[in-house]
Amino acid sequence: MAGKSTLNGLEHCPADVSSRENSRYHRIDYDAKAIETLLVELFLESYHQPPRQIIIDLDVTDNLVHGHEDERFFNPYYKGYCYAPLYIFCGEHLLAAKVRASNLDPAAWGLEELQRVIKRIRSRWKKVKILIRGDSAYSREEIMAWCEDETDIALSDLK
Repeated sequence: MAGKSTLNGLEHCPADVSSRENSRYHRIDYDAKAIETLLVELFLESYHQPPRQIIIDLDVTDNLVHGHEDERFFNPYYKGYCYAPLYIFCGEHLLAAKVRASNLDPAAWGLEELQRVIKRIRSRWKKVKILIRGDSAYSREEIMAWCEDETDIALSDLK
């Protein structure tokens, strides 16, 4: 079992380690694209057969910070210094999570993430009807136009 201090030591090894094979430091690396793909794949694999329709929700929330982290900003809506992560869900399944600074438009990266997630879903479920749901923060022309141009994608009433 690894404790917090062990994991921190692994994550925060010196960046200038010349030979990792001969070093006692080993940074924990990750593949962001593989993680993004995994979230959607786990959702797809949770079904024995494709459903006729799914509802995809876009949402943003606050993640308060308590130090002087990079990209921290005061957000008057959340009344604190925070990040404003973008989440995409289908039911209880998390399909995407993007940490973002809280001084961005709440819809920032929404279309790109929506397109990525739906492309992955469509690669396995060609005919599923998709209903996109989000609050007024996502009522952006580019998001709405893209949804209207796509086959079997509809916009829900705003939350």
